[in-house]
Amino acid sequence: MELISRILERDMELFWDDLNCEVNEKPSDSDVKLVADFTEYNPLHNGHFHCMKVAKSKVPDSLFVAVVPGMFERSGRGIPYILPRELRAEIAVSLGADVVVEGPPMGIMGSGQYSLCLCKMFQALGTDFIPRGYNPSPGFDEILKRINMGHHIAPKPYKIVDKTTGEILWKDKLKEDNYVITSFSNSLSKIGFDFKGKFIFVGRIEGVSGTRIREAVMSGNFSDVEDMMPSKTIEVLSRDEDSIIFGKRKWDWIVDNANSLDLSKLNLFNDKLASELMSERPFDDKNDLISAIPQGFSTHFKERVLSILENPIEKRYISEFIERYPSRIRVLKYRNGDVLDVFKEKVKTENVSA
Repeated sequence: MELISRILERDMELFWDDLNCEVNEKPSDSDVKLVADFTEYNPLHNGHFHCMKVAKSKVPDSLFVAVVPGMFERSGRGIPYILPRELRAEIAVSLGADVVVEGPPMGIMGSGQYSLCLCKMFQALGTDFIPRGYNPSPGFDEILKRINMGHHIAPKPYKIVDKTTGEILWKDKLKEDNYVITSFSNSLSKIGFDFKGKFIFVGRIEGVSGTRIREAVMSGNFSDVEDMMPSKTIEVLSRDEDSIIFGKRKWDWIVDNANSLDLSKLNLFNDKLASELMSERPFDDKNDLISAIPQGFSTHFKERVLSILENPIEKRYISEFIERYPSRIRVLKYRNGDVLDVFKEKVKTENVSA
């Protein structure tokens, strides 16, 4: 647990540093085409690799930048990642990414908050093209077509609306990957980012199971999934077994925070949830706390609550962080010094750290 403590302590310092960093925007006249992909690489498997290769082939001589969720190392489901972001970045660059930058702190934000920050990052990068994997479904091609026409496509409960024309394009739930596309394009529209013709949609490949990969990581036996991941991913997972953080939490911090803090001030905690938990205090241990967290609207609601308690930041500071985001662009890994120089010329801020 020493590694987890170091990561979370460091990342809390980074959060406050970024919150207090002066934003220094700059004009950019670089004519280099920048392809920016957003993905967790948890871990980087053949589906991710396929999307990267297709995008690079579509826009040759471009700068391929991977935006990987960073601080606090928790996924959108609130679950700890398999590997810290530095190792995920190492794998990505070894397989073809030119630069890997740290994305928003996914695990401590709501999906709308994270999506907004991500869009602001793409704007700051001066993004020209956005590759995105999707699940082919009857009728979904029309939605993809409208997005690449630059239409404002908005996901609503059980329907997808083209706000540019007022049409309802879909009347059902979307598969997760497809919903992410519509949600992201909706957020891009909200910040005024012109994404007409910028998306590169790549159909998902078969034969990759995230569940089986996670099981292999936990057992350390990759023989059953070695055809699902590039050899570099398996090499790093095997080489850095002590760096695997999947399923690891600082339970003493979580229980202490649940017992001592005004939970109503924390991000994602509404008054009802905060009141329910505080009425059950004190909690003796993690099992006592977990049983007190009510079932939420999603399967991973409890995991998300635990991540907030593990990294407690008040709503007001999250709002300020989002308003200023990205105050700093943190480079996790880059191919070489020349590439880094080209990247710095392209992005629209002077606050690039590598």
